[in-house]
Amino acid sequence: MLFSSIPGLEETKEKIIQAVKDNHLAHALLFHGQEGSPNLKMALALSTYLHCAQPGENDACGICPACQKMAKLIHPDMNFVFPMPGEGKESGEEDKEKEKKTDFVGSFRKFALESPYGNVSDWIHHNDIEKKQLNISKGAARQIIKTISLKSFEGGYKIMLIWAPEYLHPSAANSLLKVLEEPPQKTLFLLVTTQPEQLLTTILSRTQKIMVRGFSDDEVRDHLLTEGLCSKEGADQVTQLADGNMREAYRLVDEVRDENTSFVRDWFRLCFSLKINEIFKHAEIFSASDKESQKAYLLSGLNVIREVLLKKAQLDSLMRSASEDRDFIEKLGVNVLDEIKMSKIYEVLNEAHYHLERNANAKILFAELSFRLYNIMKIKSGS
Repeated sequence: MLFSSIPGLEETKEKIIQAVKDNHLAHALLFHGQEGSPNLKMALALSTYLHCAQPGENDACGICPACQKMAKLIHPDMNFVFPMPGEGKESGEEDKEKEKKTDFVGSFRKFALESPYGNVSDWIHHNDIEKKQLNISKGAARQIIKTISLKSFEGGYKIMLIWAPEYLHPSAANSLLKVLEEPPQKTLFLLVTTQPEQLLTTILSRTQKIMVRGFSDDEVRDHLLTEGLCSKEGADQVTQLADGNMREAYRLVDEVRDENTSFVRDWFRLCFSLKINEIFKHAEIFSASDKESQKAYLLSGLNVIREVLLKKAQLDSLMRSASEDRDFIEKLGVNVLDEIKMSKIYEVLNEAHYHLERNANAKILFAELSFRLYNIMKIKSGS
């Protein structure tokens, strides 16, 4: 996780990096900001910068072994603490057995990488633990103290990141007070929260606060367009509604993607059936859209192919398509597309995207692309 992966907030990045350079970094930092702000990403970017073997002026190098480990959040000196399901009286033996088998650390790494703007509700949904009461227990606090008492594996900082510290059980919070105030040498505590007002004042008083503001409208819009997540028109609409909350922006983008996927779903069906009049009607709709929307349609086509590939590989957990599109995707993979056909469709969609960038006639391009898709879909498997 690099500072460069965070859209905007240059003033916050500069402040953090300058504190490192001036050796003014406190041993306990509280990253706090509104929901959808990059407070978690900022803490992880700082961790990467501190672990980096060759940090630059404004960021970690991104290529040294330490950076490569941090990119997967598997650096041995990077430790995570987060709310876990407590063992309620009503928990059945089956639930307890399931919790024992769950690799929550691995799950949190995946969550932090895939949903860095997510909240505790997203974390609950990510682990399918809706019925459980979450907390950071006194046992977890004892494990924190035990972990930081050990020497660093690679000789640098030992970092303890506590996500959602407002879930600290009072007894756990109290047992951490001394170690927060006087941690072992080169040990850094990073607390990440959207609700600092819920923390004990004794915890707050032992941390240096880093307020991570929400994104500006320009930062949200530029990020959505740079990542190709939606069209310019869609980005403008999402930006107004998101109000600086990147989590909300992603949710709204998924809704826009659903509309694009519906267009692609109907288009692919027309291509397979070779309904020429309907194909030309779709070509009219396509050409009437602005260029960013046209590119978004093609990117949605690429995403559908990706979803089919994931479905064939039985990696449903990585799929991002809406539930109402899953039946179409499954049937497309079972009845129409094999690996060779998917590869060819991926190639022609990328080629069409390339030509759109260079001002090809959108109507002609779409019609020709539709007939190429028909030819690919109708090839006998293995040909």
